[in-house]
Amino acid sequence: MTMDAFSLQIAWNGLRSICDEAFLSLMRSSFSTNIKERHDHSTAVLDPQGRLIAQAEMSLPIHLASMTGMIDILVERFAGQMRPGDIYCANDPHVAGGTHLPDINLAAPVFAGDELVGFVANIAHHADVGGTAAGSMSGGLTEVWQEGVRIPLVRLVREGELQSDILDLMLLNMRLPHERMGDLNAQIAACRLAEGRLRQMADELTRAQLFEVYDEILSRSEQRMRKAIAAFPDGDYSFEDVLDDDGAGMEDLPIRLKVTKRADTMTFDFTGSSPQARGNVNLTFNAVQSAVFYSLKALLDPELPNNQGVFAPVEIIAEPGSLLNCGPPGAVALRANTCQRVVDVVIGALAPGIPDQAIAAANGANTSAVFAGIDPESGEAYVYLETLGGGMGARATKDGKDGVQVHITNTSNLPIEAIEMEYPLRVLEYTLREGSGGAGRHRGGMGLRRVVTPVGHDAVFSGVGERFRHPPWGFDGGQAGAKGEFHMVDAEGNKRRLANKSLSLPLKEGHAVIIETPGAGGYGKP
Repeated sequence: MTMDAFSLQIAWNGLRSICDEAFLSLMRSSFSTNIKERHDHSTAVLDPQGRLIAQAEMSLPIHLASMTGMIDILVERFAGQMRPGDIYCANDPHVAGGTHLPDINLAAPVFAGDELVGFVANIAHHADVGGTAAGSMSGGLTEVWQEGVRIPLVRLVREGELQSDILDLMLLNMRLPHERMGDLNAQIAACRLAEGRLRQMADELTRAQLFEVYDEILSRSEQRMRKAIAAFPDGDYSFEDVLDDDGAGMEDLPIRLKVTKRADTMTFDFTGSSPQARGNVNLTFNAVQSAVFYSLKALLDPELPNNQGVFAPVEIIAEPGSLLNCGPPGAVALRANTCQRVVDVVIGALAPGIPDQAIAAANGANTSAVFAGIDPESGEAYVYLETLGGGMGARATKDGKDGVQVHITNTSNLPIEAIEMEYPLRVLEYTLREGSGGAGRHRGGMGLRRVVTPVGHDAVFSGVGERFRHPPWGFDGGQAGAKGEFHMVDAEGNKRRLANKSLSLPLKEGHAVIIETPGAGGYGKP
């Protein structure tokens, strides 16, 4: 290495600050509550080869491989055709490296003079991208075409000029096009900001220095991951768990894992897991990558940077045509729930080797609620989408956290004030579920309870839950946490249980939906 350690650290901090500044820009300039309040977005810098170098501090782990998936295709398909001022857009999980359609990816090549010096990218979860149901996240969908508009890798901005025909085609197939346009503008602006910052860094360093920074960051990250793996006991480890259902008739979908650890490498073999599901709980392979690499980082080296270097010592095997490596036209909208179960399985498999670092099963879900209708005051359509937190698994030294997003989906819970200001809805109750954390030497975290009713109109509700049939397990003698539930209550107070994965249920004025998210497992005998 020709650069000294101080200069390398300054450059590394500079790359991280580019990501963080772009993240905050996107958050502050977006229109939808899902981004500006819940922060369901990520930003990154990648090198000219498409290798992920840095992510924002608040980026979501589930977005890790989505960015590299899109950029890999971009580098291959548009090599030699990219120009300064271009911005590329995609969301499709089967042809464009995405993981589900609501996550729209934007990426811009960055040039210093005529030389490509890297890429900047961002992902934002849009509250609706069309499809059968408002919110594009309902259960019971069986083909990717039902889930929303499919965007292959396209050049949305060509040499600084927005391609309005492409944008019009996208927006025509989405609900709330004005809100979608606002969020896309925020993403474009975040790309432009990051592009300028990376070009400035490239101007301050020589090209050789910048490329050396990239290589050194990845090399050091790989070395740290290998060192962490080497400290883990050699051996074969296994675990299995199940998804509750796929929303389309399949129940108890198994996820089976065998981990082989030798020296400073690990192999994660999911052979024997469920075949591809009919419902929309399938994963593309890059989503499995995100879940596995998050789990390894969390267990072995939590301060390890999120970049391509962590991939090198790890092999992942998932059979094509399976739940964890689906093919077209497999439906994938609810992929976060399946990723959460993959995380549980990885933790369960590795726990015997590092019991003090492992935790009990968390709420294991990405419990989602969508309310949609016509605002009685404005006469305009609205879509309120949120994924709600739950319990975090208990740890060796302390209780699990209450009412939080866990693992790969570290978004925020939407405040009551934001809901009632933005939408014609009233939140009647928002509390922790007492007793929902599994008992143990340290108890599991508690789930959430939220009760919502439409104001002055009839609406529709779609809900998706996991750990609603099978509770989150405890560890080392700890007890299981409580399962989740959806209910609807009519004006007379009559309550009925709703399906775990529902699609556009009528919700009359005066009726309310009760959302109770799962708790988490306890750690150690009570």
